[in-house]
Parts: sequence; C-alpha cells; structure tokens
Amino acid sequence: MTAVSAVLATTAALLTTAVLPGSTASAAGAPAGYAFDGDARRVEGASGPSDAAPLEPGATYRSSLPRDGTLYYRLDLDAASDAYVTVTAVPGSGVVTAVDGIRVSVQDADGTSCSSDSATFGAARSPRPVTAWAVRETDPGGTRCQEPGTYYVTVERSRPEDSPPQDWDLELSAVTEPRPREAGASEAPESWDSASPEPVAGEAERRAGGDGFADATPVGPGAWRDDIRPGQTLFYRVPVDWGRRLHATAELGGSGDRSGYATAALRLALHNPVRGEVDDAAKGYAGRETAVGLAPLPPVAYANRYAADGQVAAMRFAGAYYLVVHLAAQVADDFGEGPFALTLRVRLEGASRSGPEYAGEPRPRGVFEVPVTERAAAPGAGGADDDLALTAVAVGGIGTGSALLLGLGVWTAVARRGARGVRGPGGA
Repeated sequence: MTAVSAVLATTAALLTTAVLPGSTASAAGAPAGYAFDGDARRVEGASGPSDAAPLEPGATYRSSLPRDGTLYYRLDLDAASDAYVTVTAVPGSGVVTAVDGIRVSVQDADGTSCSSDSATFGAARSPRPVTAWAVRETDPGGTRCQEPGTYYVTVERSRPEDSPPQDWDLELSAVTEPRPREAGASEAPESWDSASPEPVAGEAERRAGGDGFADATPVGPGAWRDDIRPGQTLFYRVPVDWGRRLHATAELGGSGDRSGYATAALRLALHNPVRGEVDDAAKGYAGRETAVGLAPLPPVAYANRYAADGQVAAMRFAGAYYLVVHLAAQVADDFGEGPFALTLRVRLEGASRSGPEYAGEPRPRGVFEVPVTERAAAPGAGGADDDLALTAVAVGGIGTGSALLLGLGVWTAVARRGARGVRGPGGA
C-alpha cells in the first residue's frame, strides 16, 4: 500500500465515526443559529470614544448592537502594520429590509475615517449573519491614519429606522499584518485570466457545513453535498495558498411539483482570511434546480491590495478563505421547509508560490499561511492522488484521536516529498 493509499484508508475509517463541524445541526433537522467562536471574549461597545473598550489584535470578541446609536471600540496600533477589523452581526429571526444591515469603520484619534464598509441583507430580505470589515493601512506615502497610537472601531445599523427593535449579537475579530521585509511591487498585477472556469464535475461527497466562521467545515477541491433548510447559513473553509486561484459554485436541487418564486433565494459569498467579503452572488428560486457562481477572481497575491477593484484587492493574502451559503427564509412560503439538496463545487488552479517574508508576526500567528496538512499539492508536484489524500485529511475531522495523528504523519511524509521547494509566507 502506498503512503497516499494509507492516508485515504485511515481517513475513510475516521469519517465513519468522526462528528464533523455542522453535523449536529444538520441532524437536528432545523436551521441552526450562528456558531460563535467558543474562545470569544465578551466586550461591551461604548456610546463614545472616551469609554471605548480595547480590542486586542489576534483575538475574537462577542458583543451586542442596539437598534439606535453607534458603538465604539478601541485599537492600539503601531506604525508598521496593517490592521483589519471584521464584524459579523446576527439579527435572529424577524422582519428585515433589503437595505438594513451594519456599517463598520476604523477612525484615528481625531475622528478621521481610515476606511468603512457596509453589509445589508439584500433583495431576499432574509435574516442571516452579515459581515462588514474596515482597514487601517500603512503606506510610507500616506497622509491619513499612519501614526502609531489609538484608533477607534465604530459599528452601527445601516438603517435603524427600519430595523427590528431587538439587539443583534456581534462577533468581532481584529487582525494585524506586518510589512514585508523587502519592498515589492507597489502596483496590482496588470493582467490575469478573467474567464470563468468550468465548475468541477463529478459526483458530490457528503460534507456537513458549519454554522459560523469559527466552525467552518474544511474542504478542498471537489464537489461536496449537504442539505440546507430555508433560513439556514452554512460555512465552509478552503485553504488557498499564494499563487492559487479559487472558484466555486453552489447548486440547489428541485422541490418536486411545487411552484412559486423566491427572490435572490440562493446566496453564495466568499470571505478572505480576515473574514472580509470578497464577492457574493445570489439567484432566485422557482422550484427547479438552480446554480449560482462566484465572479472570476485573480490568483492570491500580496500586490492585489493595490488594485482599484475591491474584489481583486481583497485577494491579498494566503490562508483560509470561507465559502458562505444562505438559503432565504422566504423559500419556505412556496416550497416548504425542505431540506433541499445543496452541492458546492470548489476549484483551485495555479501553482503555489512563495509569499512575502514579513518583518514581524501577524496576529493571530499563522493567519496568512496554509498549514502543510491543508495545502493542496502544487500542480505537477504530486499529482491528483496527493490532492485527494490532502483533501481527505483536511476534511476528515479535527481532533479525532490517535488514528488521525497516524494519518497526518503519513501525509506529512507525502507533503514533504510533493511540496519540496514550495515556501509559504515568512519562509514557512
């Protein structure tokens, strides 16, 4: 038996017994709520900057957002790191409008805006987790938000006058990225293949989605199947290395002989390693099989951040990218409570490349790296079998005992052989 075959055999055995992320919710039969990070710290937002509680880079926090007013949180930043703050709001059940949602900004101590972002529920008007992010970027030629010191994060509802009266739960994360040791390109790549790749073909393997960013189910290239109910949101995590290009589609099965129409019912979104939204697409549902796909995206590259196009700029670092699928609650009105068959098709193209050597450690450490146990073998380095073995290990369950450790040990030997000469960020 080859090393790859041994990994596959070990992982297959694990899959028969391991409880994967999201499996409990799927088994329960009802749409699950958002799964907050179990290590998140509680923090209260202040009504003004003077009382703002600090957010520590590298940590995740839980808070709550009232309908009216703006909440403030504090960041203490140096002059040599970019900082990213992402906020996910969970509205719970109830009526929401298309333009309601959240607005997030980062400001300096004088109240000057460094950046801001909004996220709304959209045409489906379906309550779901919405995520917005804001950035403080350092630039030797910059004139705003360059000094070390105190910065503030503000969070508010996009349209409070039309928003439900209940408080919304929040999950906040703060990430810092040091500058590279050596200055590289200061302009975005001039060209890349913008044609939409063909979706991955073949029969899908069952993989239960997670209920939040923290418990997103890891998947690799291939086709993955789950069941989804109206109002439910599923999270998947895809490791994407420097130089690799991601594409994904989501397919929803038919509903039998029922008829009707739900606007923007099936939504697929991509979020980058700091949870910032890269792209989203939605499609209506009339009871027949339907599919929605992401826009063509460039390979992951540090220089993408200099692009004027926000989607390109968001593909600025390697790490865990998140695919988030939502089925609008209104689907139940015409087509019942389901569940409905969902197929997620994931394609990764391009060879892994070396990333920047950072002058310090990102916080949290390793956020812009792809672990060797999750890195797909570079094309031509190990072949399809190595990719398959990697995918099986990545999704076979985390922390499922000594049998998995044995499988990972075998995979490590395979990965060292296949990824020889490939270097991640910081020389890892």
